[in-house]
This record gives sequence, C-alpha cells and structure tokens, in this order.
Amino acid sequence: MSADACRLTVDLDALAANHAALKLEAGAAEVAPVVKADAYGLGAEAVSGRLWAEGARRFFVARLVEGERLRRQLGAARPAVIYVLDGCTEGAAARLLAADLIPVLNSAEQIGCWQAAGQRPSTLMLDTGLHRLGLNPEEAAAFAASAPAVDLVMSHLACADQPNHPMNRQQRDRFLALAALYPTAKRSLAASDGLFLGQGFAFDMVRTGICLYGGGPEGRPDPRIRPVVTFEAPILQVRTLQPGDVAGYGAAFTAEREMQVAVAAAGYADGVLRAAFPRAYGSVAGRPAPVIGRISMDLTLFDVTGCPDAHPGAMIEIIGPNAPIDRVAHEAGTIAYELLTRLGARTPRTYLGLAPAGAA
Repeated sequence: MSADACRLTVDLDALAANHAALKLEAGAAEVAPVVKADAYGLGAEAVSGRLWAEGARRFFVARLVEGERLRRQLGAARPAVIYVLDGCTEGAAARLLAADLIPVLNSAEQIGCWQAAGQRPSTLMLDTGLHRLGLNPEEAAAFAASAPAVDLVMSHLACADQPNHPMNRQQRDRFLALAALYPTAKRSLAASDGLFLGQGFAFDMVRTGICLYGGGPEGRPDPRIRPVVTFEAPILQVRTLQPGDVAGYGAAFTAEREMQVAVAAAGYADGVLRAAFPRAYGSVAGRPAPVIGRISMDLTLFDVTGCPDAHPGAMIEIIGPNAPIDRVAHEAGTIAYELLTRLGARTPRTYLGLAPAGAA
C-alpha cells in the first residue's frame, strides 16, 4: 500500500464476536445478518463469508443486484437463503428466480407480479406505522383471506434506537395483530436496535445490521459491541500556525495561538464527512487531535500541538478504538450507518480474520 494512502482495516474477528453477542441477546430467535450496501461499505464478500462460517444461513440485501452479487460471492458451496427487501419490482421476477432470491413483497402489485411468474408469495412486509414499504392493514387482511400460507411476515420499527419511545410498543402491538392473520408464518420485527428492546421484540428472526459492524444499539458506544472498523490517514506534512493565521477553505478557522497542524491524506472523497468540522477530532497514538478548518476533498487538518508522535508518515486514527464510530457520527451530525456507507471506494480494505472459502 502506498505510504500516502488511507488505511481501512476490517476486523472480522470482532464482527464474529458481535454476531455471537447478538445471537445471545436474541435467545431462541434466528439471527439473519443484513449485508446490503456492500455490507454497510465493508465488503459483502468478506463479511458474509465470515458470517457463514459463524453459522449464519439467511441474509438480507436491499437491491436485486446486491442479491445477485451475493449469490455469486457465496457460491454453490454456501447455499444461503437471500432475501431482497425491495421485493419483486416490475420486470424483476425472472432475475430473482435465476439467482434463487426471495423477494420481500411490499404491496399488492408486487404480490401480483410474483404470482404472475408462477410463484407462491412466501415473505411479506407489513406496514405497522413507519409508512415506508409494506402492506397496509387492509391489504394484509385482504390477501390473508385468499392466500396460501406464507413463510415469513416482517415489519420494521421507526424508533428502536429510542427505547422509551411509545411507538415501539404501538408497532409491536400492531404487528402482533397483523401477524395473527398469517398464523403459520414466522415473524420478524426487530433489527439491531429493536433486539435490545427486549425479548418481546425478537419473535422468530432478528435482522441484524449496524451492531454487527460496531455501532451501538442506541446510536452511542455500547460495551457489548466491539469496534470492527479502523480508518486511518497518513500525515503528509506538519506545519506551524501563528496567531491570526487562517487554515482551510473559506478561512473558517483562525489560530488564536501558535500551534502545530498535521495535514492528513483523507477528505470527504474518502468518507471524512465535511460536516464534522468543528466538533470532530482524530487520534494520534491515542492522543486526541481536533479537526481544524473545513474538510476538503482529499485533505483534513488536525491540531497536533504537543503531540510528539505527529510527523509525516505517522497515522491519524479517524474511526477506531480511540475514535468510536458512534461518537464520530454524532460529531458530524449523522449516524453510524451513513458514516460507514460513505467510506470511500478508493481506500483499500484490509481484512483480519478472513474465513476460508466454503467454511461452515
């Protein structure tokens, strides 16, 4: 790897530990990993391979093309069940069948498309108040009156990262009522956050996402969840600013004292969110280094005054054990999901703990 390149390390052993912690939390419920958006930006092939080795047999993606790619990546030796959350969109049935994918049917129109392809609807999304995808109560009741038994009914919580929000129990109660229309179907309501609301939310299957990848269930660091990602950038130059000197575009930062500033080779093209200034900070050898000035496409400035380990070639940790992903996201006014999925494609991923192909 070039000396001036960012470094993104994905600890698959930590991912496996998080998977195990989520299985423990889920009790008797099956844990089905969500690997959409290229496993939240970390690489679906490596992530799903390790999770298969840890016993995962069902996976969720969002897009049809993601499902097709995941099927190829897993290969015939790992015959996972792959659900496509977008469902059976217009013209998609043949491709879903060719890749042996299960559409999560979200509307009467999608049910019709899947039936027109000669297929029995097996998995339904029910809308319990989020008002995104899903059959509304009237559609769910109408289909249940004439439908053969389905295998799985699902819904999705709107406020699961807020444990005391009343909508959590409202949605659970609505889900119970709608799921009763399909008495033989397995039930799935919770994703990562919802799992930590208690066993009353786990049902038969939990769709685990952000907590697998190191994010806490309430959008903040959680001791039960291990960091998975370390994102570092090399220092290209260390400069001295005098009082009154400005730094970065728009002269948004003015030095009030003499200070040492590290210029690091990472910017918003690499996933350092521009909104992170002025609250964010990185870490040099475990020592905080505040971001100063506006983040540009390829470079970010850090205050490394009094930090003897800051020199050209040294690495600044932007996400990692000393810069937890939930804290970094909060500083940028966003959530860990967005931060992970915006990590730049030009940053190569290094994997620790890769599973052998076909490992069971």
